[in-house]
Amino acid sequence: MLASGVDGAGARPAAGLLVGAGRAVGEFVRQVLAVAEAEVRKLRHDPVELLTRAVQPTLWLVVFGQVMARVRAIPTGDLSYLDFMAPGVLAQSVLFIAIFYGISLIWERDLGVLHKYMVSPAYRGALVTGKALSAGIRGLTQAIIVYLLAVAMGVRVRLTPVAVGGVLLSILMGAAIFSTLSLVVACLVKSRERFMGIGQVLTMPLFFASNAIYPLSIMPRWLQWISHVNPLTYQVDALRALMIQGGQAAIGLGTDFAVQAAVLVALLWVAAWLYPGAVQ
Repeated sequence: MLASGVDGAGARPAAGLLVGAGRAVGEFVRQVLAVAEAEVRKLRHDPVELLTRAVQPTLWLVVFGQVMARVRAIPTGDLSYLDFMAPGVLAQSVLFIAIFYGISLIWERDLGVLHKYMVSPAYRGALVTGKALSAGIRGLTQAIIVYLLAVAMGVRVRLTPVAVGGVLLSILMGAAIFSTLSLVVACLVKSRERFMGIGQVLTMPLFFASNAIYPLSIMPRWLQWISHVNPLTYQVDALRALMIQGGQAAIGLGTDFAVQAAVLVALLWVAAWLYPGAVQ
């Protein structure tokens, strides 16, 4: 009887800890979704932004893609150049949107919104994760645009549920990675002019030091080393395998998603740590 009473007394604190942890996780998720919903609402109020975002992928696919397909200077294996390039254009579109996402943090600081966030009981990690999620949702609009363009141009798009689901997951992760990197930069530089300058400096090296428009195999050795530490490379590799009929992952789908997940977690941690200092 005594042993039974001791066991029961020990179980109650453990159950209480589990309930408390569950509530904390639930509150964290609720805060993440609230921040993401507030950010996505801005997009709903400015539908013209969706149209302007269609310009860049259209130019890359319709102009650059068709010209390079005629030249046939880049070896793409069994894929046509347009098939090879379409996932890279999608990843590039997501990158170009997400990499400048941090400027919203600077605007929020100047308007006093960021200070209100900081004095609220919200988790700092939830604020950063919510913004990353909203950037991922914005990136999904690019998938719709690129898919429609690709189908219209005869790209052999894979439309099975598993493939489309994998593409959407990769887009969410890629947009979250680069938007969180953008938030880290915004926390450090704290001025719009410097932020835009650094964003411009980051965008093109990330794009050209990846496998978006040419395969890793034709890169010089030094560029291959750089591309292997570039998260965009892993996103493009996953998209090419999932999005295109006959597409294959040169690196491996498991590795692609594992690297993206690891980079995202690391950047979320850094951004949450730096976030309070952005108020100053």
